[in-house]
Amino acid sequence: MSADASQPTARPDLADAAPAAGTAESGPTAWGLPRYVLVTVGIAALVVTIAVFRELQSIVAPVFLALNLVIIVHPLQAHLIRLRVPRFVAAMVTVLVVLALLAAFFALTGWSIARLVILLPSYTEKMLQIVQDSAEWLATMGLTPAFLEDQLAAIDANSVAGAAGAVFSNVSTVVGLLTSVVMAVFFVAMDSMSIDHRLRATAAVRPRFAQALTSFAQGVRRYWVVATIFGLIVAFLDVIALEIIGVPLALVWGVLAFLTNYIPNVGFVIGLVPPALLALVDQGWVAALWVVIAYSVLNFVIQSIIQPKFTGESVGVTPFISFLSLLFWYWVLGALGALLALPATLLLKAFLVDADPKARWVNNLIASDLRTGAGLPIGRRSAVSSLRRREVIVPLDR
Repeated sequence: MSADASQPTARPDLADAAPAAGTAESGPTAWGLPRYVLVTVGIAALVVTIAVFRELQSIVAPVFLALNLVIIVHPLQAHLIRLRVPRFVAAMVTVLVVLALLAAFFALTGWSIARLVILLPSYTEKMLQIVQDSAEWLATMGLTPAFLEDQLAAIDANSVAGAAGAVFSNVSTVVGLLTSVVMAVFFVAMDSMSIDHRLRATAAVRPRFAQALTSFAQGVRRYWVVATIFGLIVAFLDVIALEIIGVPLALVWGVLAFLTNYIPNVGFVIGLVPPALLALVDQGWVAALWVVIAYSVLNFVIQSIIQPKFTGESVGVTPFISFLSLLFWYWVLGALGALLALPATLLLKAFLVDADPKARWVNNLIASDLRTGAGLPIGRRSAVSSLRRREVIVPLDR
């Protein structure tokens, strides 16, 4: 046996990988520019894009909401196409389903607001008594500024009811938002008729990018489905707890708990405050305390322990990143940004992290589960075959 044969044979693919990686990190890229220049330009472009989105939030937010709604119901469209239903008819069915979801949302919201506005004036005297008791307690603590007493005296149930009604009094704003969403849903659904062709063509030349888009669609769909299921569970249990405590309008607060469940992190607080205040006015501090305890226990067990086990694969970010996403997208997209925070983060992650093998290490820093944060690269063939297996891709049977 020769000396050369006795030496361990180095794997050529691994031997070449390290120099190539080092060159990619510090040397010129495919465009002939240093990598740090491309990173700087990319960050600048991202900042400009976010600034534009913030200026055009009245357009961007409804369009992105429409995209989410179409993604949610797209499996129905794909199933109809597999049943040989014409693509246009399948797209129209998608539009009708989305419109039904929007109608149900506005119907629930309108019913809740109407019930609340009708009931609140009957608690005027009790609210004024609580205000006076609070003012006396503040006086014992030495906090008796005149302007504070004037402000507290001006608060009654009628003013609260008027404020609640004023939220929906601007009909033009609500109609404008709804019109933008409906129009965007229609055009997104029309484009979805050929999304299978487009993704397959993209996968042939950019498999990682196509795979990232497919993963984004599946993650968004899974997130909304899981959030809806657990929102219904939380709302049902909240209604039972409120009925046991004897808080009026338990169904209204159940609807509020269901709707605010879509807002990460702070949605629980938004859904807790109104029923706790009503329990305080109607029955006193003990009932309000029981409402806080019941909501806190249910929220901790379901939304903090059980739900993350199901949403981890769809969102895949830590609670801190989720909270930052809420603040950031609320600042960029306004009120709808709070609702769309996690899907928007998924989209940003798909473009900047999942589609770039050199940036997928970021998953290790932001992923809620390190086992899913490695972001191992995939080959072109595996990406294309995976795309064909995904439910978002329908066979080319036409």
